[in-house]
Amino acid sequence: MYEAVIGLEVHLHLKTRTKAFCGCQADYFGAEPNAHVCPICLGLPGTLPVPNRKAVEFGLRLALALGSRVPEKLLFHRKNYFYPDLPKNYQISQYNLPLGEGGALPLGGRKVRIKRLHLEEDAGKSLHLEGRTLLDLNRAGSPLLELVTEPDLTTPEEARLFLQRIQALVQTLGISEASPEEGKLRADVNVSVRRAGEPLGTKVEIKNLNSFKSVQRALEYEIRRQTEILRRGEKVKQATLGFEEGSGKTYPMRTKEEEADYRYFPEPDIPPIPIPRPWVEEIRANLPELPWEKEARYRSLGIKEKDAEVLAYTPSLARFLDRALALGEASPQALANWLLADVAGLLNEQGLTLEETRLTPEGLSRLVALFERGEITSRVAKALLPEVLEGQDPEALVRERGLRVVADEAALKGVVAEVIAAMPEAAESVRQGKLKALDTLVGQVMRRTKGQARPDLVRRLLQEALGVG
Repeated sequence: MYEAVIGLEVHLHLKTRTKAFCGCQADYFGAEPNAHVCPICLGLPGTLPVPNRKAVEFGLRLALALGSRVPEKLLFHRKNYFYPDLPKNYQISQYNLPLGEGGALPLGGRKVRIKRLHLEEDAGKSLHLEGRTLLDLNRAGSPLLELVTEPDLTTPEEARLFLQRIQALVQTLGISEASPEEGKLRADVNVSVRRAGEPLGTKVEIKNLNSFKSVQRALEYEIRRQTEILRRGEKVKQATLGFEEGSGKTYPMRTKEEEADYRYFPEPDIPPIPIPRPWVEEIRANLPELPWEKEARYRSLGIKEKDAEVLAYTPSLARFLDRALALGEASPQALANWLLADVAGLLNEQGLTLEETRLTPEGLSRLVALFERGEITSRVAKALLPEVLEGQDPEALVRERGLRVVADEAALKGVVAEVIAAMPEAAESVRQGKLKALDTLVGQVMRRTKGQARPDLVRRLLQEALGVG
């Protein structure tokens, strides 16, 4: 029996206003090529880098959230390597004194250990067009936070879930948009295969995966490839691989570099900088409620386990739900049901995000509360939801249109009698014990009352009129 051993290297673009070591605008997405550059990020002679304090703070936020150890000082190194799209021809990174060491991320009842996380600058972007290579250096020098896990993951699905959890965490912390489609979350994966219980196998690295789906597909293929090699009695060769989306296969990029190849040495233009303990404790004290803490709170409020997990790890939904819960108008589970089913379904149909609508926590809470109190039926509530999504007040809509539940038994008995008279065959089927026919009659009464009758009351009145229990 073969098993995979997987570790991840996650690259997160930090949501700072300026780049890591200069004053250029860091948000390059959608900008004209080479519009956000200066002598420092172009690596011109005589320039001096200055570390971005906000980038350091953001890195510390993540380190403290994960329970990592934070050093007494900030130390940068030069990583020497030929980067076609990084003009300095070296990268300012961190080596033996990263911003965080150790810590863990909860995942499915256990914890994935964090090896380290460090700050560094990003390279630019090469565009290969019609036999030419063009360089866009807007991204060069942008602040990156690299997080490296221990080899604690065992399946492609776990790797994908870990990345989704990291995305939710950094969005909750407000340090990164972590959007793979904009290149603001990228991953390299290290994977080896071994027989269960044997020492670790030969590791290969798959570089520059820019979507959760790509990570999962690349790992699925590479685990199959390595397993077949071992079954043939051959040895896996250490290498750096790429992943081809079209074929779903990995391919060799280059021979794997060793640490010595990078010739790390302390960055001579940035002296060691003390990290004040009071500053660290201030950052720790101001951390928001973390997703796994939020999940535990939701479960304590009576929200189902799976619903609590989905909501806690979807920051936009969690923010919305927390504001709705604070109003105290609707029950937690009812709000969860509507957010995850009805609201999510409408958003999916319309291709919108929650933030792109005019839905407010107050609006959804009032709609759900009207339904929970029995003042409107489920059918009416669902029919009103699209308008509530556009910012309409559900209570006003119900009042203006006369949509409150019809609970007048005398009035409903008349409708019930009309339906029984109009559908004698269905009525006879009910008398013979066929409950499906009773559902048909209930549906007809609801239709005649425009969905405003209480279904349980309609069902009781029909059973009484037809003499069945």
